[in-house]
Order: sequence, then C-alpha cells, then structure tokens
Amino acid sequence: MTKVGERYLGVNPWNVVENSFRPERGRVSESIFSLANEYMGVRGYFEEGYSGDRLLGSYFNGFYEETPVVQPAAYKGLISHSRFMINTIDWLYTRILLDGETLDLAKSKFTDFQRVLDFKTGTLYRVFIWQTQSGKLLKIAFWRLLSMVEPNLGCQRITLTPLNFSGPLKMQVGLDFSPLQEGLTQNFWSCQKRRQPENIVAIVGKTNCLGHQLFSAFTLKHEATVTSRLVEDEKYSGLDLGLELSEGQSIDLDKIVTNYADKSPNTPIQEVWEAGMNRAIKNQALTFKTALEQHASYWTRVWQTSDITIEGDPENQQGIRFGIFQLHQTFHGADSYSNIGAKGLTGEAYNGHTFWDTETYCLPFYMFNNVKAARNLLEFRYRTLPKARERAQELDCRGAFYPIATIDGTEGCGLWQHASLQLQVGSAVAYGIWHYVKICNDDDFLYEQGIEMLIEISRCFASRGQWGSKSGEFGFYGVMGPDEFQMMVNNNCYVNFMAKKAFEFTLRTLKTMEISCPELLSKVKQKTHLQPDELKDWQHMAGKMRLPQDPISKVYEEHDGFFDMPHINIQDIPVSDFPLYRNWSYDRIYRYDLIKQPDVLMFMFLYDQEFPEEVKRANYEYYEPRCIHESSLSPSIHSILAMELGKYEEAYNFFQFATRMDLDDYNRNTREGLHTTSIAAAWMNIVYGFGGMRTDGEKLAFKPGIPQQWCSYSFRVLYHDAILCVTVDQVNAEFKIISGLAVTVEIYGKLHKIDLNGIKLAITN
Repeated sequence: MTKVGERYLGVNPWNVVENSFRPERGRVSESIFSLANEYMGVRGYFEEGYSGDRLLGSYFNGFYEETPVVQPAAYKGLISHSRFMINTIDWLYTRILLDGETLDLAKSKFTDFQRVLDFKTGTLYRVFIWQTQSGKLLKIAFWRLLSMVEPNLGCQRITLTPLNFSGPLKMQVGLDFSPLQEGLTQNFWSCQKRRQPENIVAIVGKTNCLGHQLFSAFTLKHEATVTSRLVEDEKYSGLDLGLELSEGQSIDLDKIVTNYADKSPNTPIQEVWEAGMNRAIKNQALTFKTALEQHASYWTRVWQTSDITIEGDPENQQGIRFGIFQLHQTFHGADSYSNIGAKGLTGEAYNGHTFWDTETYCLPFYMFNNVKAARNLLEFRYRTLPKARERAQELDCRGAFYPIATIDGTEGCGLWQHASLQLQVGSAVAYGIWHYVKICNDDDFLYEQGIEMLIEISRCFASRGQWGSKSGEFGFYGVMGPDEFQMMVNNNCYVNFMAKKAFEFTLRTLKTMEISCPELLSKVKQKTHLQPDELKDWQHMAGKMRLPQDPISKVYEEHDGFFDMPHINIQDIPVSDFPLYRNWSYDRIYRYDLIKQPDVLMFMFLYDQEFPEEVKRANYEYYEPRCIHESSLSPSIHSILAMELGKYEEAYNFFQFATRMDLDDYNRNTREGLHTTSIAAAWMNIVYGFGGMRTDGEKLAFKPGIPQQWCSYSFRVLYHDAILCVTVDQVNAEFKIISGLAVTVEIYGKLHKIDLNGIKLAITN
C-alpha cells in the first residue's frame, strides 16, 4: 500500500530543474513544467516539434466544446452531451532547419540539456546544444511566460548561438490550430479568417460544434537581419524566416502573442477579430523584457504574502512552493467566469471539469491568500445557478442540483452513479458560502447572491430527501457520498450531516436578514417564491436528520448497514491490484467496508470544533485502517486529523508525499496533468495540520506543532486585511503581523491580540 515516488528532477527551493531529458518521463515533465495565468495555460511541450510521445496541450479556462454521448440516454436524468475543455492553438509553434535537417529531440543529437521552471519569475527556460549531422553546433535557448498582468499576453524568446560555424538557418514561427483532442483523437477547429495587418500575423479559429471562437496573433521582434515570408494553410498562419548566423554571436527572436477567447457562439467573427486585434495592437508595443519585468514583479508580490518556508526539508520546501505557484497561476481572480478544473490547465484528464473539491479544498487557500479570487469561485456557482435549477428538474427535484462535474454549469459526468447520486456539490457550495462569509466578512455577497443559492440548495435537499418509515427520521436514500466505493446507499452520514448544516445556515441567514436588511430579504423571497411553510419544513428536517452513530463506540456509521458489511484487510490487497478501478471488476469494489477517501472524517474536519476529541479519535481509528487513499485528496485530511490527535509520526507519514505528489509522480498519472485540487490539500496539510489552524469556531484558532524532522517552518495568511505570519521551531511558535492592523486569534485555547510586535509561545507537542 505504500506509495513510492520517482525522483528525477533537481531539488531547489525556488525552481524545478531537469538536467537531462528522459523521453520516458516526457509527458510527466510536460505537466510539471506547465505554465498558466488563469486565462490560458500551456503544457511544457517542446515548441520546436517533437515526434516522440507527447501531449501538445494549450487550453483556455472555461473554453469548451461538446460531443454527443455515444450511447443515447435510456433514462431520464442521464446526460446526452459531454462538454470538455478543448485543446486549442499551438501559439508557440516553431520549427528550426539547418543544412536540411529539422530539429527534433526524438531524433536529433543534442547535449547540455536543461529545463528550469522558476517560481520567482514565473518563467520556463530550456537550453541545449544541437549537434547536426553535418557537425555544426547550435546552442538554442527557449524562454516562455504567460503574463499574470495582461491575461491575453503570452511571450516566447528564442536565442540562437552558433558555436562552431557561420551561415544560414531557416525557421518557421506561427499559430497552429491543428492539435488533436487527446481523448477523442480528433481536431475540433475550422479557421475562417487569417491575415497579416500592420506586421501582426493573426488567425481566428471556430469550434465545430458550439461555435466558440479564438483569436490569436503575434508580432515578431528581433535586431538581426531576417527575411520573412507569410505562410498560410487551412489551420495555420505563420512566417518562414531566413537568418544569417555568425559564429559566437547570439540572436534573440521575441514572439509577442495575443490570445482572445470569445465563448459566445453568437458573436460575429468580425467583432471577435476587432476585439482581438485591439489587444494585439496594444501588446505590440511591449518588449519581452518589459513583459518579463511586469510579470516577475507580480510574482514578487505573491511571495511576499503567500510564501511557506521549511527549514530542514529541502524536498518539501520545493514541493510546497511548487504547489503555491501552481495554485496562483491556475486561478487568481482575474475572471469571475472561470473556475478550477481538477487538472487546472495542465492536461485533459477530467475534461477540465470542476468538482466539489473547489469549495472544500481550494477555497480555503484563496480565502487566506486572495479574497477576490475566493469570491469569484463562489460567483461562478451563482452565475450557473439557473443551470443547477434545470438539473434539479431533470432529476425530479426542486431548487438547484449542482452537477458533480461541470465546466459551464451543466452536468458533464456521463456516469449516472456519480451524476445522479452524489449530492455533495450542493452542500459544498453551501459550506463554501458559510466558510467564506465567516472568514472574509462579506455580508454583501451573502445577502445579494449567497442567500439565493442557499434557498435553492435547501429546496433541493428538501425535495430529494425522504422520511424513514420506521425511524421517522429524515435522510437521503439511494446516494453516493465522498467515499465513492459505496454506491446507492441510504443515509450516507456525510450527505446527511452537510445537508443539515445547509438547512441550518440558510434559516439563520434568513432570520438575520429580517433584522439587518429586510428590503433585500423581500426581494429574494419574491425572486425565489419562498414560502413560509418551506422554512418550517427545513427546520423540521434539520432537527430530525438521521445521523447514525454507535452509542458505545461513538463511531458514526458511514451509511445504513456499513457496520455489517464484509470486512477486508486492506494490507492484504496486493499492491499490483491498485488502482482498484483498473484491476477489480466494478461491482467488486462495492462489496466491502473499504473506503476510497475520507467521508465521515471529512465532515469532522470541515466542522472540527463541533466534535469532542474522543469522538474524532474513535472515528479516526475506525475509518483510517479501512481507507485505501485511492484519491489524491485523501492523505492530507488524514494527516491533519492525525496531527490533532497527537499521532505525529502518522501525520508526517501521510504528509510526506502530499507536496511532491506530482514532482515525484506518486500516483503514476502526472502525465495526464497536475493534481491541482490536491495541491490545495497539501497547503491545508501544513497550515491546518502542522499549524493547527481551525476556521470553524468563534475565532480563528491555532494549535501549532512541528514534525521532528524539521528545524522550523513558517506560513502566512491574509486575515481581516492583515498578513499574519506564523513561525514555528522545535521550541516556540511566534505570531506576528507583518502588514495591516492587529488581529485577535485563539492560540492553544487562549485569545491573543497579535500586532507588529508579535508574541512568542512555547509549543505544546
């Protein structure tokens, strides 16, 4: 059961370095060396072309296409079309030819290869020496960045240095709409317009099914003597270049690229062209140097507020900074129409879909690092509320049924057992609203948008739930909880508990609005047609919610009948059987009391301070031995709870691969894209786990400890417009405000006012 990583990348606190190219790890590196700026993202593929195994991936957040489901839906509620994040344009397209030979690292001879992902500057750099068949040595360096300041801007620099010759070289630089969608092995683009106005090469692509449009353009900047010729094909527009190289002298070619995505199929192509061209003309004035300086300054500000330091553990120091870097470039609040896919913008696995992980795992990172981004994540759910209402009707429910997997608000999961049975997205949205408002004090959002979602979520739960014939209790029948190894069960404890919390929070909010903002309350009641009897029903349902728990052991039963399921010792399952989804027949998975990821333990983490320590301990010791962690989200929650319960070695063991999940490819699937939401879980593992931060009580609370393997660590959180820095060593924990006004927090059970002077306390573990 022990997961083992494969270390092949250099360990450095501020970057990821690959000192030699290993083709068998090529796709893993493409994922790890991905760049993004929330608006768009590219995998770390070789822009000069590569005939070996690769995924040439270029994606835009929330930009999607659809295909009909192969087998038409036979029953109501099953989806008929699948929507997915579409592979778009290769705007880095480059080809280099010397003496009739085309550069291709799958075939060409090369030395001194190095690739560097720099967290401080947000850039990818790659360099090597090409040894041609004719004996010439050409040093080639590639830089790329996706601007965090100008979301439509991408930049590429190519530096050519002939080491032992002078003479001509040919290049092609362009914009290519021909990449295939990996999973479907087909291309979804047609190009209706391309031309070269004002030294700008431009092209517009349109998706075949939904008609979404993407404008792309570039300006080429250089100081060398270069001849160029415009070349156009069905899905390509670019330049053929001729250069004259001089031995020992470097030539820089800078490609300033503008990408503009229009997600409306009704926009005339001329409007898309003009909107994109206006941005391209603006970006034309930029140099690579200027764009890099602006971009690097952005990252300097990020690290001033978001950095985590670990002394004595260089591997996890690199890992956590890699995670913070990826979270910021995946999403930072630039566009409230965007969200976070399970793989971010690094690959096509999960189709770019958003899951319940966003509100439960990702949202806390943004609440304490970028409040605007946190609100935008919730506003995405508000914007897609009408589609959640439509989904509820498809499933014979009232209110809003948020989809288990979505890119645009519609259900994107073709597996009925997930799409129809998993109710936890609605409760996750309700929890996210509660959590965000509690920490960020954004009552305006709650009263103007949040309450409408809460009403519709509660309405859905009320219509989806039922009353037990014998017990007389309210609950949910025929569901699947976060533990996806238990299907079509009754009264999943997580689902019931979180629905109860959603009911209660909705009712409290409505009661508060009666006093604080009756006019807004009147508007939302009118808009949602809220009836007084509904409130009475929700109160009754919450009070009578079934939460099965053994009165002696204090262990909550994951669902009705779970305690009586056949037991299997997970240590007896051969390692070769994992992952079980690929090696066991589908029905076999559901026959035992083994679980995929935390379920009961999950709601105990989310509402930690509502449960006595002995109850958390009893449930942890019952469920942890039954969990096989077949989700990358699982270990961090176990580590956090283990740390709280004083199981320090166990906590560290669970943590060990959290920050290096992708860097060391623990799950053997990094090639498909990064585990973006589990990266957020790794951040929680340090801040909530070792830092002991809890956010569900009356005050922000901390009980910091430290693994014996570390000398010290520190983290920063943005709280009430102040940056609070927490530094912990083997003796003391220091709390200090480094920006903003003083804040009051609870530390080891006592309230303390923290200001610029800070306080230092002895740690208790």
